[in-house]
Amino acid sequence: MVRIKQADEIRQLIKKLPLSQRRIFSVVAHIDHGKSTTCDYLLARVGMLSRDLAGEKRLTDYDEEEQKRIITIFTTVVNLLYEFDGKQYLIQLNDTPGHISFTGEVSRAIRASDGIILLVDAVEGVMTQSETNLYLALKEMCKPVLYINKVDRLIRELNLTPREVVAKIDQIIHTVNRLIEKYAPPQFKNEWKVSFAKGSVAIGSAKDGWGFTFDTLKKRFEDPRQGYLRVFEKYREGDIQWLRENLPLDEALLEMIIKHLPDPLTAQKYKIDAIWRGDKDNEVYKAMVNVDASGPLVGMITKIFIHPKSFRPTLIGRIWSGTLRSDSELFLLSARSARKPHRIGVMEITELLDVDAIPAGNMFAMTGFIVPAGEAFVEKDVAERYMDLIEAERFGFEPIPYASEPVVSRTIRPKNPQDIDKLGEVARLWTMADPTASFYLDREAGVYVLEGVDPLQIEILVKRISMRVPIEVDEPIIVYRERVKKRGEEIWTKSPNALNRICLYIEPLEEDVAEAIRKGVIKRDQDPKRRAEILRKQFGWPMDLARRILDITGTNVLIDATTGVQRFERIRDYVISTFRNFVQGCILAKEPAQNIKAVITDAFVHVDPAHTQMGQIFPMVFAGLAISFLTAEPTLYEPVLRVDIKVPQQYMGAIISLLQKKRGKILETNMAEDMVHIVAKVPAAETIDLAEQLRSASQGRAFFGYQFYAWEEVPKSMQHDIIMKIRRRKGLPEKLPTVEDFARFIYVRQ
Repeated sequence: MVRIKQADEIRQLIKKLPLSQRRIFSVVAHIDHGKSTTCDYLLARVGMLSRDLAGEKRLTDYDEEEQKRIITIFTTVVNLLYEFDGKQYLIQLNDTPGHISFTGEVSRAIRASDGIILLVDAVEGVMTQSETNLYLALKEMCKPVLYINKVDRLIRELNLTPREVVAKIDQIIHTVNRLIEKYAPPQFKNEWKVSFAKGSVAIGSAKDGWGFTFDTLKKRFEDPRQGYLRVFEKYREGDIQWLRENLPLDEALLEMIIKHLPDPLTAQKYKIDAIWRGDKDNEVYKAMVNVDASGPLVGMITKIFIHPKSFRPTLIGRIWSGTLRSDSELFLLSARSARKPHRIGVMEITELLDVDAIPAGNMFAMTGFIVPAGEAFVEKDVAERYMDLIEAERFGFEPIPYASEPVVSRTIRPKNPQDIDKLGEVARLWTMADPTASFYLDREAGVYVLEGVDPLQIEILVKRISMRVPIEVDEPIIVYRERVKKRGEEIWTKSPNALNRICLYIEPLEEDVAEAIRKGVIKRDQDPKRRAEILRKQFGWPMDLARRILDITGTNVLIDATTGVQRFERIRDYVISTFRNFVQGCILAKEPAQNIKAVITDAFVHVDPAHTQMGQIFPMVFAGLAISFLTAEPTLYEPVLRVDIKVPQQYMGAIISLLQKKRGKILETNMAEDMVHIVAKVPAAETIDLAEQLRSASQGRAFFGYQFYAWEEVPKSMQHDIIMKIRRRKGLPEKLPTVEDFARFIYVRQ
């Protein structure tokens, strides 16, 4: 159990402290750059742990798996009270993961934040996740400040001179500012650049507990340069304690946070514009922009904390306007249903601190129900007033953006077959907490399939699920996608009893429409008129097609383009169910379909309901989809990762040679002093042992990271072998399907 400090004072200040004395931010970084170690000093400052343990305890890594692996897996939220320049400040801090597996946790934390501390390792510099996290933050209108950690390594391990350390730090600052110039909103490209001279850059060592900004150096020393040189002097003397006492890391960070990160009132004026996609000419929008605690209640759930022992879910998020109270009746904007919380309060690592009212400008925590992370809510009476806008998709938030998508899967099955439903419930809970993962039931095999961004994410999910349900797990496998390259044949098929018929064709879905689906601009549970308007105005779809979407599953769309077909409504749900089954496991290798548009152009439905059951409709529709797919140049696509590598120049040739053997393509190389930064794209299937081989090729001196890059067509010379390998693994016949396999369902019109 976490010891909550100043509980009563926090309760009062949550409700009464001026907005100007609040900060809500996330600490983000590449893996192993020192976020949780750094956070220890901010927690020690308020007495949540001993200063002697700060830098070693990693208090925000509360989970046993995090402690065992020495990495952050889950975002941790904590409320801290500080006094600075005679004023009290309430800081709501999110300590986020740095591994690509858990980038979704970062995306959700950033949605609830007004700013970030971007933490960069002084030796490794700006790495893959550093850039990804900065991009996500700037996209969400979060102002950055920079903390350059592990400067002790430049001094002790690399024996750099003061001038060389300054050059290294300047290089990191320059790289960060170049990324800010690239990704920041236009109005903030210059204002948000970080600067040591202006105090928005801190330098230090979380391991040794010291740090400074230009402002803290000026306070301690008449000549800031002499203060900087004193660091090198104390390392020569071995007097780290002097650095801790005279240049305490928490003081430098706190000053930077308070002076350079925005308060909620400042931040929401521009952040709401970026994340709200509803109408703006109403009291709700105005209340959010003004952080009006007396206005309509609007909030968003950005994290689901599942207690590691009790497995009790707690919903965590941000109040944008109004006040959340213990008796509030909430209307969920996506679920279109009402819920009442059981408890409300704020989160202190693993404990919920009860607070009876939480006004706008705060993060919150509540229990009593479960919904997917990313759900937004308003008070029920607000929903009733704006139901027309809600139904028309003109009242709500942009979906939380994610940097990765599922490319790896594992099948899981309960050891006791009677636990199949319980397994589904537990898996659903964990994928609600992390929507970058997904799962579905493969009915033919009788197993659940978990999909995630990489093997580690799936491994963690599997361990969580197995704590509730004993399961058997297969090895992780790379997930491919099946697409088509042209319009397939328009085909008539018939039901097994020959009494029903359907005519349809498949063609590629436009890339920009698929991207809009991925971003949530177009989705299945959307007002059809609103969706049709977007498709017509933004993507040039004919109105008759845009209005008649039956289903969207993944980035695949099913359209009813029939006219005058009698009794089609009777089989409509069967057709949709068959389409979903088809795109979840397609034809070439039963891999998921991607970017497919299926259009039904005609049908005949028998008058007798006894002849139009699922057993008749499924084979007919599936055969039509399969035949058209097979005549549309079907192609296998594979996930490709971007790999960032920093390595001494003498290893450049060996690293590039290794990447090329892995079917990698070099995107760019940049020289900096004696190091080279190599950016390449490599198929995910080739990265299973890449980390080990990179270390071997560089004698352990390569720093590297990776992230999802794109889906790309598998080389034609490899497609057949890969398809056969997948079919063997799935127990499918080792032959490519053909139109003849479905010939018995073809209807020849007389």
